Amino acid sequence: MATAASRSGRRGGGGNDEDDRTAAMRRLRVLSLHLEDPSPSSEAGLAPAACAAGRRRATGGADAAAALAAYLRGRHRDTQARVFEFFLSRPDLQTPVEMTTAAHRELCFRQLCALVREAGVRPLSLMANDPAEYFAVMEAAGGADISLGVKLGVQYSLWGGSIINLGTKKHRDRFFDGIDNLDYPGCFAMTELHHGSNVQALQTTATFDPVTDEFIINTPNDGAIKWWIGNAALHGKFATVFARLILPLQGKGGDPADMGIHAFIVPIRDLDTNAVLPGIEINDCGHKIGLNGVDNGALRFRSVRIPRDNLLNRFGDVSRDGKYTSSLPTINKRFAATLGELVGGRVGIAYSSVGILKVSVTIAVRYALLRQQFGPPKKPEISVLDYQSHQHKLMPMLASSYAFHFATRYLVDKYSEMKKTNDEDVMADVHVLSSGLKAYITSYTAKSISVCRESCGGHGYAAVNRFGALRNDHDIFQTFEGDNTVLLQQVAGDLLKQYQEKFKGGTLSATWNYLRDSMGTYLSQPNPVTSRWEGEDHLRDPNFQLDAFRYRTSRLLHSVAARLQKHSKTLGGFGAWNRCLNHLLTLAESHIESVILAKFIEAVKRCPDEKTRELLKLVCDLYALDRIWKDIGTYRNVDYVAPNKAKAIHKLADYLSYQVRLVAQELVDAFDLPDLIIRAPIGMQSEAYAQYTQHVGF
Repeated sequence: MATAASRSGRRGGGGNDEDDRTAAMRRLRVLSLHLEDPSPSSEAGLAPAACAAGRRRATGGADAAAALAAYLRGRHRDTQARVFEFFLSRPDLQTPVEMTTAAHRELCFRQLCALVREAGVRPLSLMANDPAEYFAVMEAAGGADISLGVKLGVQYSLWGGSIINLGTKKHRDRFFDGIDNLDYPGCFAMTELHHGSNVQALQTTATFDPVTDEFIINTPNDGAIKWWIGNAALHGKFATVFARLILPLQGKGGDPADMGIHAFIVPIRDLDTNAVLPGIEINDCGHKIGLNGVDNGALRFRSVRIPRDNLLNRFGDVSRDGKYTSSLPTINKRFAATLGELVGGRVGIAYSSVGILKVSVTIAVRYALLRQQFGPPKKPEISVLDYQSHQHKLMPMLASSYAFHFATRYLVDKYSEMKKTNDEDVMADVHVLSSGLKAYITSYTAKSISVCRESCGGHGYAAVNRFGALRNDHDIFQTFEGDNTVLLQQVAGDLLKQYQEKFKGGTLSATWNYLRDSMGTYLSQPNPVTSRWEGEDHLRDPNFQLDAFRYRTSRLLHSVAARLQKHSKTLGGFGAWNRCLNHLLTLAESHIESVILAKFIEAVKRCPDEKTRELLKLVCDLYALDRIWKDIGTYRNVDYVAPNKAKAIHKLADYLSYQVRLVAQELVDAFDLPDLIIRAPIGMQSEAYAQYTQHVGF
């Protein structure tokens, strides 16, 4: 079904010549759709979704949800189902709504031990052999309790990942099995009190002693205390400590030589007694605003000696006589290689954040379908999701959940390819793509949880309905594994690098290759004819949508490059970057949105079932047009979109929100999230109010 605006657009690309009265009546007819029962779209072939009041009946709704769920379901869904079933069978391992920090930490560790030792999951083996299945397990564990998902990530992605990715065979032989079966719980000690994102400026030192063949780990000042270290406060027995490798008498004039940041295995507690080892001071970071099942601590090292073999030496080694060797020629290259191997943490966070968004949207949508409020005079009250304002809040968010699902699935596949091939181009793509998706998705999810809470009114404020815990537990996703603002700058920096190499005759890496086709376009003026096209067929054409996203990115890239060049002459490189920082962040976000849309469009095209493909196309169109409308000022400023076309985009985005509302039940059901994961009474599939009242004793 087309909007009146889009139907007029089919008559030509010119402006609207109807008089004001006719236009007003047309608008009223469109708005009236939100209070009536219109016929489903003949183009989309979609049936209305079932409402709690039973006023709308979906034809084949459950079948549609099942078909869509089958397409969304990855090859590792059975693994996730086993994790869900395990926790469902163990009420003693399910996290209650209220508990103390100490109790939550103890429960979280028991959950992890049970998952590994009773359910037989071997996360480190999965990460080494099938990263996609590992991330599926992490998402499922986080569904049971986000603290559990994070604690699992600390143990396996970070502590275990450092052994696999930064160590060599001797380290894997010694530590792999103990990490996998939880005999060796550990920490990842990178962040310091004064330095988090700027890893190259860490101050902890590891000085080689050639007499004893040992490294001496030392915290030179309070600013170098390792801070926010997961697993440190209670459970960690080892820590991978990032420190400056110092070689005495190897520098100029016999001064110590600083070889840059390296990683070292440092025992911090006795394996048998759990006593803190000599020279190590551990303090508890205390109660946090979320993730209180994770025991974060602070570590100080006072001349702690470790064997030379405890250097994770994949990218740099020290011989018995104190000579340093590396296959990489400079400190910067070694540092880049080291951090490049640690991208798995960001991949896992982006992937898990989408899971949290799905839970939040599911609760909000199901409640909006259930809750009735007001309505036409002398008629039954209507579902709050029938209100245009509520659709405007939730339906683009639901569409984004689908878009992010396919984007992070692609990211995991690229990461798996990287681990199998060690291809440098793929590694570069994954590094920047994981930075961008992690930053963009976690920021979006953090904002969306609050919108979901608000959309559920007073009931959203009840702790049992989970929004508070979801919001607080997820909030730190924007900070750890790289602050989002810093990560977006990495994306912008890489885009500028690719831009410069293109003009030097180089080739663009795979993730950015669309810029190759846009290089000429962004320098030219938009086509004055196409800028006025407002027909629905044109606006829902994926070629138009993707071209719009990519055009915006290309314009932003070209303009920020020119600004940087201008300001660097007077401010220098750092000053110019800072002057253009907001511009650079917008560029990075625009590029990531382009990648997300491209992966969504590809997923729609791949879908083998026609009805499911049409449903996904509807959701994809809403995602694309909603994002274009939200940044319509950019498109208007460069005349990419004429006023009449901007108006048509707005109207069509509103109408697509309405159409998505008609199938919202099927769309959230297709996420295939069991009640164990949803848990919120107002988000259950049936008898929500009955379950809710039971929680307060009726």
